[in-house]
Formats: sequence, C-alpha cells, structure tokens
Amino acid sequence: MFSVILNEKTFSVEKSDKSLKVNDQILDWDVQWISDRKIHLIKNNSSMEAELVSLNREEKTLQIKLANKIVEVQLKDRFDLLLEELGMTDLNQSSIQDIKAPMPGLILDLKVAPGDEVKKGDVVLILEAMKMENIIKAPGDGIVKEVKVSLKQSVEKNQVMITF
Repeated sequence: MFSVILNEKTFSVEKSDKSLKVNDQILDWDVQWISDRKIHLIKNNSSMEAELVSLNREEKTLQIKLANKIVEVQLKDRFDLLLEELGMTDLNQSSIQDIKAPMPGLILDLKVAPGDEVKKGDVVLILEAMKMENIIKAPGDGIVKEVKVSLKQSVEKNQVMITF
C-alpha cells in the first residue's frame, strides 16, 4: 500500500496482481502504454492521455501532464507511511540538536571535540554495547557545542552524549 498526494488530496492506493484500488475502490480503467513516459486512459467512455514530465526519486515527486495541465504528485511508500505513523517525519533535517545513546554501553572512542564541524554521516564516537562496537554517526550537519561523555565512560540509553 502507498499514498498519493495530488492537489493537496491524499489517496490510499493498493496494487495487487489483478487490480488497483484507490481509496478501497477498484479502479476500472482501461490503461494502454503508448511509450515509456506516456499512457492512454479510458474510463466510462472518456479518453485521456497522461505523460510523465519529470521525476525526482529522492523527494518521491513527479510531474504529470494530464489533460494539458501539469500536476505534481507526491508518493509515500509503506515506509514513509510507517515513519509518519510513528511520528518520525522530520528525520531528513540537515541540522541536529544532540546525539543520545541508542543503548547502554561504554564509550570506546571519541572522534569529535567542541568546535568541530560535522557533516551528516560523519563518525562522532564508538560505543561498545553487548561486546559489539557500534559506530555512532552524525544524523545531520552541525558544529559540536559540547561533548558530554569521556573515554571509558558508561552511558545509559537516551543519555545525551554530544550537543550541537
């Protein structure tokens, strides 16, 4: 299942081998591909063409020319919907506030100091938990304000380790 947002309206879409449901109603359209970017649709003896104008895979948006009008469509797959349901929709923020311990453990190595600039994905520290080394990376861009832990220090789950 996925969600489609078109003209600020959200539609629930389910695709199976035999049918396509939109808002729990089977879509009874005749669809014929004209080219890799163009389709011909027939519904209730009405005919129209739709053409893909642009596609942004990263933002999951596309522009479609439909009845000589260009419309923008946003897609949300099941993972996007799950993150939204869990209240985790702001994960793509580029700046960060702090990094908390994901689990109890021991600080093995610190890779940053106050004043250091980090980019999303940079290693900031290594945390040992359950005899495994866990590499903790920056979830966004920022400048280290304070390192609140030290080498060989034990930390508890959700303890703030680094602030930005």
